Amino acid sequence: MLCADLVDIEWKDPNGRTRRGVANLEDISLSGACLQVDRPVPLGTALHITYPNGELTGKVKYCVFREIGYFLGIEFNDGCRWSQRSFRPQHLLDPRRLVTRSVNRIKSENETPPPSIH
Repeated sequence: MLCADLVDIEWKDPNGRTRRGVANLEDISLSGACLQVDRPVPLGTALHITYPNGELTGKVKYCVFREIGYFLGIEFNDGCRWSQRSFRPQHLLDPRRLVTRSVNRIKSENETPPPSIH
C-alpha cells in the first residue's frame, strides 16, 4: 500500500547508542515498509517503528540515497505483521483500487454511445 505518514523510529548505531528519529512512511505491506529518513542506517540494523497504538519491529534490508533523503527497506520480524486495523496511515492508497477505478472509467467512456447529429 502506498501511503504517507510520519512515524517515530528507534535503532542502535554501530557503537550501541540508541538513536531516535522521525521517518516518512512511504509504503507498507503485511511483511515490510519503506521509510524515508535524513541519515543512513546500516543494513541488518534492528529498527522499531512506533505509531500511536503500537509498534512494528524489523531489520533494514536496504538503504539507498535518493535526491530527497535515504530510503530504508524494512522487513518485519517473524510474527510482526502490519494490519489496517491496528495502524491506518494518514494517507493510504491501494494501487489495485486505483487501477480498478481507472479501468472502470475507461470502460464506461468506451460504452457511451457517440452523440447523435441532427
